[in-house]
Amino acid sequence: MARADTHPPQRPGLLWIWRQPGPSVTDFYASAASLIAEPRFLAAIAVAIISGLVRGFSGFGSALIYVPLIAAIYEPRIAALTLLIVDFTASAPYTVAQTRYCNWREVAPVSIAAVCTIPLGVAALEYLDPTILRWFIAILVGTLLLVLASGWRYRSPPTLPASIGVGLVAGVGAGAAQIAGPAAIIYWLGGPNSAQVIRANLMVYFAVLAIVSAAIYYVRGLFTADVLILSILLGPVFILAMAIGARMFRGASDVAYRRVAYAIIALSAIVSVPLFDELFR
Repeated sequence: MARADTHPPQRPGLLWIWRQPGPSVTDFYASAASLIAEPRFLAAIAVAIISGLVRGFSGFGSALIYVPLIAAIYEPRIAALTLLIVDFTASAPYTVAQTRYCNWREVAPVSIAAVCTIPLGVAALEYLDPTILRWFIAILVGTLLLVLASGWRYRSPPTLPASIGVGLVAGVGAGAAQIAGPAAIIYWLGGPNSAQVIRANLMVYFAVLAIVSAAIYYVRGLFTADVLILSILLGPVFILAMAIGARMFRGASDVAYRRVAYAIIALSAIVSVPLFDELFR
């Protein structure tokens, strides 16, 4: 008697799409039409608009809003991977321009340390219960908000040990949910840098982690047809919203920047709580 296969079926990845004959194009459009027809797609569009606006304005915040909401609408895997594709595509032109403003002595050690722990986060995304991940995100964001609201500030330049510690923590969040921001945000937003330098640091740092995360996701076979289709549908909306947000940043004072950043974090702490999942289903 043949032994039953206990391994779960493999999801069709990007290579599966490319290798299909002509009818796969028809299947692609049919799948896209099916996604658009679902009532929850309108909610996903709204999330893409809001997260794109805050990403363009502040240089961060898209993951803190996009991931918990899209995870509630669809699932954590789709949330993390679609954000990676959409956000990286939209932010790449802006990130290149920001490399001249970022402080590489601060960005490099944090990024390198984060790269080392991204695989741990990817493992969590694959094997941990999604609800556990959601609660972890909610607690992390809430803690960040409390620290920033307390008025605590760095009084000296960031040190190498602190940078490495921040990176190690952030890498896990990047791999698990594309939320690499909380540790880095509290590290740089609480410091003496201007809004322009903080924004540049975050954008360059996010780009480095996105490239490494994408490579690991691809090796693990997590890029699937549903992720690609939804990314193509939400991408233009996110990009347009991000461009509008970037224009809003011009001329904004440091005080206004920090107030908006705090508001983003507060909203994220609320929407991250899994107790509100039924509102999005």
